[in-house]
Amino acid sequence: MKKITVYEKPTCTTCRNVSKALMEQGIDFEKVNYYIDHFSKRKLKSLLKKMKMKPVEVIRIKEKIYKELDIKNKNYSDEELVDLMVKHPDLVQRPIIEMGDKAILARPPERIRELFK
Repeated sequence: MKKITVYEKPTCTTCRNVSKALMEQGIDFEKVNYYIDHFSKRKLKSLLKKMKMKPVEVIRIKEKIYKELDIKNKNYSDEELVDLMVKHPDLVQRPIIEMGDKAILARPPERIRELFK
């Protein structure tokens, strides 16, 4: 089986549920707290490509920083959004699970199954 990496915030309930589900299934994986080991721009763009998602699709709109930066009312390019997401990890939806050339945004946690199809 390919290496599985879960990009998470440990205090996030959804992230904990995903980790628990993987452990219960006996799946070996690595956890990366992206608040400590920040995404590089290159890594975040790679994950977005693997998920087949645009930056705007993985932005957390209920975060304080989202409102402070007035993202909703500004016309940021994809590049600018990625830059903001790298600078402000709170903007990134979580958890993101990467396995080889695939990645998913595991919201809800049941989406884990998509990796193994």
